[in-house]
Amino acid sequence: MLIGGVTVTVKVAHVRLCHSRMMFARAYMRESQEMVFDAHDRAFAFFRGACTRGIYDNMKTAVEAIFTGKERLYNRRFLQMCSHYLVQPVACTPASGWEKGQVENQVGLVRERFFTPRLRVKSLDELNAWLLDKCVAYAKAHRHPEESERTIWEMFEAERPHLVPYAGPFDGFHSVPASVSKTCTVRFDNNKYSVVSTAVGRPVEVHAYAERIVIRQNGAVVGEHARAFGRGQTIYDPWHYVPVLARKPGALRNGAPFRDWVLPPAMASIQRKLRSADDGDRQMVQILTCVAADGLAAVEAACREALDHGVHSAPVVINILARRRDPAPAPTLLTPTALQLTHEPVADCARYDSLRRTSRNGPHPNPRPDEHTQALRDAQRL
Repeated sequence: MLIGGVTVTVKVAHVRLCHSRMMFARAYMRESQEMVFDAHDRAFAFFRGACTRGIYDNMKTAVEAIFTGKERLYNRRFLQMCSHYLVQPVACTPASGWEKGQVENQVGLVRERFFTPRLRVKSLDELNAWLLDKCVAYAKAHRHPEESERTIWEMFEAERPHLVPYAGPFDGFHSVPASVSKTCTVRFDNNKYSVVSTAVGRPVEVHAYAERIVIRQNGAVVGEHARAFGRGQTIYDPWHYVPVLARKPGALRNGAPFRDWVLPPAMASIQRKLRSADDGDRQMVQILTCVAADGLAAVEAACREALDHGVHSAPVVINILARRRDPAPAPTLLTPTALQLTHEPVADCARYDSLRRTSRNGPHPNPRPDEHTQALRDAQRL
């Protein structure tokens, strides 16, 4: 089939509910384990529930060893997924297609009815949306093979309340250790993905999902990208290289990570205006560096304010950010009417003058105790 004008081969995951015959199909570019995890999640989210027992072919992404009968050694991550959705896996006997005849028939039906003639779509997302619509349309248009008075869709709606409630997405990734090159990139599946510059020289762990790549170092995310399925591609996040620009500001114009960088409108306008300045690249790097502390929205707003005032220099933008960062002055508190005194006390400040006179004239001699005080002291002695 053609995706975006390029001839590609897609792998289609098939899921089917045995009672209602409701089918689900989704296309992927690989047959790897993370695709299996994603197919389960997409199917159970569409069904709004899961079945209690799943019949599986002996696919390598699920089964590591085949023993006699139905005994299998399942993959550890596959069992974690089954535990998450509360599905008991049951493996088919090798070379016994009749044990999963419904799915075998579904594969042929989808290939013949949905993929013939050759499809032409713009993206994989468009293909999967089209496949889901076709599955629903087929279920609504065809009768159930055993309950001929009802359609497959009607049987599916009756079966839905009896499914195990959908438990939410399983964190279905495939983990691979990797190292970071001097150019702040990590190689995975024949492609390179950028990470933050501070991750250089230390090992990382690549978590590969069906549609994205998450790169972690010591538990922290140091890079996240949409997954690429070509070969020899390098996927950059320009923000990963902004700290490096402080040492090499000239790379902002010619560096590979920045060639197709689309900045917000106000920041892009300031960048264009600064190109005529001798230190324009350095000033733009100073503005970009502020994003780490203030956020992209705040820097974009500061650039817009600077342009509204007819200026486009880094010191002005940084000053605007600093002014907005400072807390606003505390509001003046007004005394409520209920707390105002009807008769305010009059303070006699003249009494402090006696203290001033005492300090100038030396310490005041001890006064002679009066008769009442003397009588109390005599009584205490008795």
